[in-house]
Amino acid sequence: MKNLVIVESPAKARTISKFLGSDYTVMASMGHVRDLPKSKLGFDPEDNFKPQYMVSRDKSKVIADLKKQIKKDTVIYLAADEDREGEAIAWHLIPALKIEKNPLKRIVFHEITEKAILEALANPRDVDQNLVDAQQARRILDRAVGYKLSPLIWKKVRYGLSAGRVQSVAVRILVDREKEIEAFIPVEFWKVKTEFNTPEFKADLAKIDNKIAKINNEAEAKIIEDSCNKGQYILEDIEEKESKRNPAPPFTTSTLQQEASRKAGFGVKQTMIVAQQLYEGSVTIPGHTGGLITYMRTDSVNLSSFATSAAKEVITSEYGNQYALAKPRHYKSKAKGAQEAHEAIRPVNLALKPSDVKPYLDHSQYRLYSLIWKRTIATQMAQAVVANTTYKISAGANKEYEFQSKGTRIVFAGFMKAYTEGSDDPEAALDNTEKILPTISKGTVLNLEKLITEQNFTKPPARYSEAALVKKMEAEGIGRPSTYAPTIATIQAREYVIKTEDKKLQPTLIGTVVNDFLVEHFENIVSLGFTAYVEEEFDKIADGEMAWEDVMKEFYEPFVKNVDDKTENAPRAKFSDIRELGEHPELKKPITARVGQYGPYVQCGTKEDEEKPKIASIPKTISVNNITLEESLVLLQLPKVLGQDENGNDIKVNIGRFGPYLQIKSEYFSLKEDDPYTVELPRALEVIKELKEIKAKALLKDFPEEETQILIGRYGPYIKSKKKNYKLPKELDEQDIKALNWDEVKEIIKNQPVKGRRGAAAKKAPAKKATTAKKKTTAVKKTPAKKATTAAKKPAVKKTTTATKKETK
Repeated sequence: MKNLVIVESPAKARTISKFLGSDYTVMASMGHVRDLPKSKLGFDPEDNFKPQYMVSRDKSKVIADLKKQIKKDTVIYLAADEDREGEAIAWHLIPALKIEKNPLKRIVFHEITEKAILEALANPRDVDQNLVDAQQARRILDRAVGYKLSPLIWKKVRYGLSAGRVQSVAVRILVDREKEIEAFIPVEFWKVKTEFNTPEFKADLAKIDNKIAKINNEAEAKIIEDSCNKGQYILEDIEEKESKRNPAPPFTTSTLQQEASRKAGFGVKQTMIVAQQLYEGSVTIPGHTGGLITYMRTDSVNLSSFATSAAKEVITSEYGNQYALAKPRHYKSKAKGAQEAHEAIRPVNLALKPSDVKPYLDHSQYRLYSLIWKRTIATQMAQAVVANTTYKISAGANKEYEFQSKGTRIVFAGFMKAYTEGSDDPEAALDNTEKILPTISKGTVLNLEKLITEQNFTKPPARYSEAALVKKMEAEGIGRPSTYAPTIATIQAREYVIKTEDKKLQPTLIGTVVNDFLVEHFENIVSLGFTAYVEEEFDKIADGEMAWEDVMKEFYEPFVKNVDDKTENAPRAKFSDIRELGEHPELKKPITARVGQYGPYVQCGTKEDEEKPKIASIPKTISVNNITLEESLVLLQLPKVLGQDENGNDIKVNIGRFGPYLQIKSEYFSLKEDDPYTVELPRALEVIKELKEIKAKALLKDFPEEETQILIGRYGPYIKSKKKNYKLPKELDEQDIKALNWDEVKEIIKNQPVKGRRGAAAKKAPAKKATTAKKKTTAVKKTPAKKATTAAKKPAVKKTTTATKKETK
């Protein structure tokens, strides 16, 4: 094959292949093909943090398929996404495919259209080592935090938990908000409202004696009511002001996630999945080939001159000249660390209106495309002009009260003709709607229909939605467009956070415990300021202003020292949060929900009782934050006695570490298909009989005094002795095994091969080979050397064209 284009996804490969001739094959790498090994640290702190990359197990077939298409003279186009992660994917493909000597070309594009792809092919560049290093720094620093902190969390909190640099900060934001909510003390206040008839409209008390109205209690409200009933309501003044409104900027990753949440109810992950589909062009639309939107991971609010010109044409034809701008409107990002080099998210062809593509998109794709199209068009439309009218009404025995009624009239819709931005505050959303006041002359005495006094209480701060958390992270400079969705998905998958019925994020008890432990002992790691500072250092690496190894040196040694100290000296985390659920109807003891070292559970009774408290684990399907008294009573049924077997032994049912089971004395029988809460004695006896028969068939030899059996397992016969398993020599058949005596079995156990020796030896040999291969690997040219100090330590890097003789040497 003459030319091979390697992209990240099959959908993108299918779309791009439509633009290229038979001389090109387009294939997908399916994302990263190499990564740090999962089983160890994965980099060498003693050797300048040198990473130990390996081809991911699930990518071996991908690599093999790609290699089949590569000959010595195949020109390879590395066409991964245009961001740091994409740059790293392209860079990893070179050693993974052993294509250092092939002609290599790195191509990038911001949209998947024929014009953009052909332009990219005509203008290849080198892999940008600075961008690669920025991604490496993030990956290795995150591995250091996760690999070193997680075992400490296992030891001090609970086994199986994890910590992460960005995920832990995201959890901290949510825990801090939850603590604000818990500490919030509602403050009483009152509102006084009026309803008038002939004409009908409403007004609210705004001022008392020309000062902003503050009504603290019912007594104060009653005084106002009494005074108002003694006087007249007179329209004293009409105030009219015109104001201009500007459209919101074009979409970035963050603002798209927020708006899709407000207007379409999408989660952050769903937004990115649908946006990816629109970007890759995984839809068929007559007359259009390629993607529908530009690249969806960006923090830029820039629009190209091509886009602003196209928008002006659409606006003029759809809405008229008065809605178009004489000069394009430009925006500047307010987000910390925003990269302004790329474009905002926009349709690739603004002439494709949402109505044109609706028949060919699914509901989610249409909703998102429609949002992006309308927002982009609105950014290049004229300002809206809004007239705000305020009626000021005097009331009270001495005219000491001023009621106000506010109306809004749209004088010129401008951009609002196409689009208005949503709001997280339902009341603020009303600001964009018209509210017309009736025509009344100044000095008119108004006819009161109803006077209302209304008690209210201040509300605690709201929990974050997924989109609101993204907004907070962006404002604080935490993470980047490519990390928002994975971070939020991770903290939910780890069960540190749950989503409430109203789609808000609430930290779980275990999430709070882990957070409090990290805040107490690793405050800098979960500090918003530190996390933002690290992101800035990644940006400096990407700009060639800093070596990634220097970032690791600055961070790693003090961090590891702190971990070692806390491993020795930090006390175990405290699980003090207890939810009281109510009282057991029969035992008359309190039932509580708690989180302990081994997970969430419910407890009936307290340790002060004469009898030991009864406890039951809470299954993953039920949240410890939301479990009810009724649900806890079901869980506390276990363990329970179902009846007796033929020998008069109790048959108990319970749930253990490996799931539900039946128990007779010291014998256990797994309940795989039956509900432990509803299973009855006849079914339990059936299960026990079935499992005993299976067990009998599997037993070849029994040495009860030695607590040893020879069993037939999934992979053949084996020895089970005191809860440990041992292999049998392969040459023994079933008759030989049945003839073994205890001395012979003991000898087999004694002469077992050392576990893993062969595997370890096998792994050591290729390791040297891999090191040698790495030295030969030609990488990619750096941009000019602000990083001269570290450049010498790195392997020689080749341009994406043919390697020079010097490099080959």
